[in-house]
Amino acid sequence: MDIKAAELPIDDKGNVYHLQLQPEELANKIIFVGDPARVGFFSQRFDHIEVKKENREIHTHTGIWKGKRISIISTGMGTDNIDIVFNELDALANIDLKARKPKERHHTLEIVRIGTCGMLQGDLPMHSFIAGRLCIGMDCLMHFYPYQERHPELLEDFRRHCQWQLPLTPYTGECDEDLLQRVAANYTQGITVTAPGFYGPQCRKLRLPLAQGDFVQRLLNRSFQGIPYTNLEMETAGIYGMGRALGHKTLSLNVGVANRATGEFSKGHNDALMQLFEEVVSRF
Repeated sequence: MDIKAAELPIDDKGNVYHLQLQPEELANKIIFVGDPARVGFFSQRFDHIEVKKENREIHTHTGIWKGKRISIISTGMGTDNIDIVFNELDALANIDLKARKPKERHHTLEIVRIGTCGMLQGDLPMHSFIAGRLCIGMDCLMHFYPYQERHPELLEDFRRHCQWQLPLTPYTGECDEDLLQRVAANYTQGITVTAPGFYGPQCRKLRLPLAQGDFVQRLLNRSFQGIPYTNLEMETAGIYGMGRALGHKTLSLNVGVANRATGEFSKGHNDALMQLFEEVVSRF
């Protein structure tokens, strides 16, 4: 089946439309960040940078770190951008862009997100390193694909404790176990809740009332079958859902910068982010 130009735009240089990358410019090991400024912040540790590309909020640096070839890519905020970035990464890896046909042999990418989050457990110290073992997606992205629900009991637990009434259906997912054990075995592990926004969807009430009420308060210090609800952010469920659907290994790691139980917010977390980055790429 040929993939039409309107389905997968490719420019006259052979770049996919949003990433502005060609297949050879992408490493097999990929770090996702949200903030474009973090791409250069992390890549300053590279021994050598081969590729620098920028298009809108999507910045990519591919280079060498102690013999490992790694791409760092900014996705911007939200799972809508994850949908764009993930599909184009998979196209670079698994579609013959000249023939516009899927390749016969599947190529698996390894993708680790390094971001920031709000913490749901009051005893977690500021700047804790948190690995999302499981996730809840409140963003609806995976309902646009034939996605099989992975953890119906977790979904029911979430809906019950949150007294869920909104006219949208959350979904669940999980990280790649191999990446979790290889990269993040010593970090706090738990359930990451992915929201489609920063304020209302994360129950931050400013001038507008909350239609669902403050369901975050109902998740504080809770666990499901011994696994704590650890954190709240905006990308993980899309990464896990798209990774599983497209056959790639994914893991989401976050530095806790807001404790929703105590009301504290970090006064500076760049050192913690750099420490997490260096630990991840050393184990990647």
